[in-house]
Amino acid sequence: MSGIYVHIPFCKRKCHYCNFFSVATEKYRDRFPAALAEEIFLQRNYLGDDPVTSVYFGGGTPSLFSPIQIGEILSAIRKFYNVSDEAEITMESNPDDLNPAILRDFRNTGINRLSIGVQSFFDDDLEYLNRIHSAASAENSIREAQEAGFSNISIDLIYGIPTLADEKWEENLRRAFSTGVPHISAYALTVEPKTALDVLIRRKKIKGTDEGQMIRQFRILMQRMREAGFTHYEISNFCIEPHFSRHNSLYWNGTHYLGLGPSAHSYNGHSRQWNVPNLFEYLDQISRNDRFYEVEALSDIQRYNEYVMVSLRTVWGCSAKKIEADFGKVTATGFIEQAARFIQNGKMVEKDKVYFLTDEGKLFADGIASDLFLEPEDGA
Repeated sequence: MSGIYVHIPFCKRKCHYCNFFSVATEKYRDRFPAALAEEIFLQRNYLGDDPVTSVYFGGGTPSLFSPIQIGEILSAIRKFYNVSDEAEITMESNPDDLNPAILRDFRNTGINRLSIGVQSFFDDDLEYLNRIHSAASAENSIREAQEAGFSNISIDLIYGIPTLADEKWEENLRRAFSTGVPHISAYALTVEPKTALDVLIRRKKIKGTDEGQMIRQFRILMQRMREAGFTHYEISNFCIEPHFSRHNSLYWNGTHYLGLGPSAHSYNGHSRQWNVPNLFEYLDQISRNDRFYEVEALSDIQRYNEYVMVSLRTVWGCSAKKIEADFGKVTATGFIEQAARFIQNGKMVEKDKVYFLTDEGKLFADGIASDLFLEPEDGA
């Protein structure tokens, strides 16, 4: 099985915290569908005959495109790829783009899962993030999506916002649970270099983030999700089983996927490639039949490090047996020896040679994974 990611790079305006490739303009928007259709054709052999079990429209803001345009993209994908009849087809959306009529039309295209960018149910938080929608429109969009027949809905929330006191974070979670959505993604507000958020904080135009607040709110998040019956299946993702995100699970389980659109990444098990992160260059290079992506062959050390990093973030854990099968007994023994100290300090547990982060360990997931990495050989 495999997945396809479609990057729609257009936004109404950029959120202050966003460091994904997107453009807040309509320039070149009329040229984009034809270029994307051409890439769909050019990359038709990348996944071979693997059944495609997930198609994911991300961005940017895919819900800015009309249902007709999304339907045409899906038709082209189905024409050239082996898309399963049971495929999960997700579209990211903003609350302000949704209404009952357009939701019904999106559902008729084959979209069967929505990911709605709520971020907060409080207007002052949304203002801090430079979001367009209001708290009221966020709640309305969820209800209207459910009334339009969408039962598989995910919402995004952000914690660690300076305007978000712990009591408000608790209320955000209560409101999220009250909607009945089966999947919630919750992310710490990260100040990425050169984003508008970074500039505004450095210029003291707005208040900066606080690590202590983020730790407290992450602990609250884990506890409240557990009480509400959600499975914490990846550091930032929670679901009522069996509503795991099929697409994101492909990434975390090392399954092959194809990325379409500017800046999109692809992986086929032995190499990774990424499209040029520039809209004009993407359109120009495809129109001139120039190569619009870069390729990197992955070494065994890179593949090992990626497996450790990604698997430790999940409820399925990091398997020493898989490490031995894929990378050899010496590497597996080294991993076990290195992991022992994290078991001793309560940040990891082990069961049948599968290693999992504890709640405490999840606070330090990136650092623990980094400590377990293998160093590249000289010249590698």
